[in-house]
Amino acid sequence: MIILLFLALAFAALETLALSKNLPNLERVAKPAVMVCLFAWLYLSTGLQGNMLWFGLGILFSLIGDVLLMLSVDRFFVFGLLAFLVAHVLYIVGFQDQFASASGSSLLLVVILAVSVMRVIRRIVGAMRAKGMNRLVIPVVVYSIVISVMLFAAMSTIFDPAWSTSAAFFVSVGAFLFYMSDIILAWNKFVAPIKNGRMINIGLYHLGQIGLIAGIISQFGLQ
Repeated sequence: MIILLFLALAFAALETLALSKNLPNLERVAKPAVMVCLFAWLYLSTGLQGNMLWFGLGILFSLIGDVLLMLSVDRFFVFGLLAFLVAHVLYIVGFQDQFASASGSSLLLVVILAVSVMRVIRRIVGAMRAKGMNRLVIPVVVYSIVISVMLFAAMSTIFDPAWSTSAAFFVSVGAFLFYMSDIILAWNKFVAPIKNGRMINIGLYHLGQIGLIAGIISQFGLQ
């Protein structure tokens, strides 16, 4: 089953190549293939039992978002945003046990994330209003809050003794890279162009998803 991890990494590398060389046909295959491999890996490793079902559904909604944004970032942006919003909600439900085991360290993490997120959202929303994109402000703010909650849930595993160090590390880093990929996407679209912004955005996104699922499987995979 580990072969599926290597396949996901290989397709992620091919996606980067497709973006750097402007190979749309390769991108149409490589980008969705990453999530297909991750779903198959999660299914074969956990049977989608218990909370694993939510992560599996999250991968599928991420795949939908991938396809929509691949077709057109501008035309299908809101629909892609909605698909990823659902994916993050499903990931949050998958991490539901972390909210019951919140500690003092977790509360400190909440404060740090809240301050950081508010600064980023303020900058992005300001740029959106300046460009007359007011109708997108509420969807983007809601999405930002939801992905921040997902990031907190994933990173709180660091303080949970029930999680192994390696599994907590992978899901925390994965969620952070996922979060950073969305910041790059929003900044590139609303604030100012970033050199190689789309390639960086997709690269971080794929590494983030791979890290998240690797950590989940490490913690809950069938023995």
